[in-house]
Amino acid sequence: MNIVYLNGVFQPSEQARISVFDRGFLFGDAVYEVIPFYQGVGFRLQEHLDRLRHSLRAVHIRSELDWADLLHELVQLNGGGNLSAYLQVSRGDSGERRPQYDEDMAPTVFACCRPIPDIYQLGADQIKPLTAIVTADLRWHRCDIKITGLLPNILAAQQAREQGADEALLMRDGLLTEGANSNLFVIRQGVIYTPKRSSEILGGITRELILELADDEGIPYQEVDIDYQTLLAADEVWLSGSTRGVVPVVSVDGHTIGGGDKGPMWQRMFQLFIGFQQALMTGAKDV
Repeated sequence: MNIVYLNGVFQPSEQARISVFDRGFLFGDAVYEVIPFYQGVGFRLQEHLDRLRHSLRAVHIRSELDWADLLHELVQLNGGGNLSAYLQVSRGDSGERRPQYDEDMAPTVFACCRPIPDIYQLGADQIKPLTAIVTADLRWHRCDIKITGLLPNILAAQQAREQGADEALLMRDGLLTEGANSNLFVIRQGVIYTPKRSSEILGGITRELILELADDEGIPYQEVDIDYQTLLAADEVWLSGSTRGVVPVVSVDGHTIGGGDKGPMWQRMFQLFIGFQQALMTGAKDV
């Protein structure tokens, strides 16, 4: 049975109901987070919840629950193990469809889970490399806010699928920003390059961890502008996300990246990820 949380109640998903006038449903007036739990342990849970609070403040939705307790209970009710927890907060039910909203509206809080593979238990040989296309970044200019209005991402991801690729890389004003569902890294001559953090990209939790691990290991990195030719000339290209970890890209728009296989820098970073996750799950490292 799939148990969800809705406005203070844990219940089977088929029993959960929201109003047709909920602003999340009508306008996408909502923010969200997706947080992996491995063996019941939240992956960088505090960082995810800090980003949730940033999104709530940015769109002026007033909601503050004990998010960590809520998610831990939901994960346990769904059997624990390896689950991705989705948490969404909309502005709530306005009783009618109108653009304006009242400051004292009660937000709608919803959360659910789905199983995810334990990517950190897989060996590097079992990680499937990805292919990608580059397409226009049609999103709004506040991509640092994790809103539910994801139609541009959806269309870009579908475009990639229709062209036989795994992911769409987004480009605005001649510069790469990120993937439709991921952050971007380009590796050249032993240096990791990633687009500058700004309102044009989502500050990925896994992105920040990759940079932390690189710093700890003395691997040089730079946050820079990346254009199309730099992307194609890379020795390696990686994508990252909380539920996918760090994954190599071996082809972009049909052009082979590097040697067309998982590169040595990715192999090293993947091992660092495995070590971090094992320490997290055994309690040797703070969550």
